[in-house]
Amino acid sequence: MLDLRFVRDNIELVRERLAARGAAPSTLDEFIQLDVERRAMLAEAERLRQRRNELSKDVAELKRQGLDTSNIVARVAAEAPLLTGLEKRLKEKEAILQEAALFFPNLPHASVPTGKSAEDNVEVRRWGVPRRLDFEPKSHWELGEALGILDFERAAAIAQSRFAVLKGVGARLERALINFMLDLHGGEHGYTEVLPPLLVNTDAMRGTGQLPKFSEELFKTKDEGLYMIPTAEVPVTNLHRGEILPPGTLPLSYVAGTPCFRREAGSYGKDTRGLMRQHQFNKVELVKLVEPEHSYDALEEMTRHAEAVLQRLDLPYRVVALCTADLGFAAAKTYDIELWIPSQGAYREVSSISNCEAFQARRADIRYRPAAKAAPQFVHTLNGSGVAVGRTWLAILENFQEVDGTVVIPEALRPYMDGLERISTDRV
Repeated sequence: MLDLRFVRDNIELVRERLAARGAAPSTLDEFIQLDVERRAMLAEAERLRQRRNELSKDVAELKRQGLDTSNIVARVAAEAPLLTGLEKRLKEKEAILQEAALFFPNLPHASVPTGKSAEDNVEVRRWGVPRRLDFEPKSHWELGEALGILDFERAAAIAQSRFAVLKGVGARLERALINFMLDLHGGEHGYTEVLPPLLVNTDAMRGTGQLPKFSEELFKTKDEGLYMIPTAEVPVTNLHRGEILPPGTLPLSYVAGTPCFRREAGSYGKDTRGLMRQHQFNKVELVKLVEPEHSYDALEEMTRHAEAVLQRLDLPYRVVALCTADLGFAAAKTYDIELWIPSQGAYREVSSISNCEAFQARRADIRYRPAAKAAPQFVHTLNGSGVAVGRTWLAILENFQEVDGTVVIPEALRPYMDGLERISTDRV
């Protein structure tokens, strides 16, 4: 959520930054008009309260003097409904204003490149060189089905399309990836591992920005009003919702490996096949809560931590700075990490690392005290995949495939698979 005072004092800057994201200027104008109306009603309510207090003092003074107070009491009684009605309308106006504020995206940081689409994203760096194959690379679904470790047909019979069954070594490879990432981030990078609920309430979804704007992309239970998490960012960021963290608490760094559930995995052309976009997938999520002055250093650090996963796996990737039009709703700045996918001859996203600044903290009311007697301030929150497990799984199959259809297992994962070096039809 944007800081209303900042919006009020910097209307043109806010208008410019929202326009860079593609937000309609008229929406901001309507919001400002709502705020003008609210402030006028608030001023009138304060005037009526002050008048009531003054009249009450007059009544007390007249009574002390033994004089008649009926006229003043009548005036107080006559104005009471006016104040009551105004206070009711003021609450309604404030609720409308708060609801409207929930639909505004975060403002892009000044360092974010301006652009109109993903085509305007800026490559920051590359790591590794895509392997030169002297044969036509197969897709991961061709490899997985031929090896007997990936089954879409039976998954669709159990659920529907956009689900998958991993079998044998395929399932074990998924589990190995999760454990490898958790061990790396928890052991070497200093994150505290969390195993959060997979169902969360409306407040948690609202706190990180999924609600109300993206309600149609979420899976929701009918009776309990709980949502299946689209990412562990939601429950982990909300661990400290409504808290004021004492001095010395920050930074806080968390890692969680969970299933994620999203409706948005619909019509994406070439992504309608395979594991690239699924309704259910596993992801290892990184979350940081930091002091504002350290949040952009934390963004760079978190990006390096996610990159370390791919470097240990020897998977070629590139890092891209998202432009203003491609930023996620809550993000002030985002780096995407994109893996090389041989069958597509392109880099595809495996992680988005974002600094949300105080946007989520303001919605979830997460604050900290810089010092013992200091006024509370909003923390800055960061989140990112460390990394998406399914996309890493498919990248391993495609990047380490051999001409005979077998797949070499990266050395970093072999200790998690009892030393197994290769996936073949003999070892499924």
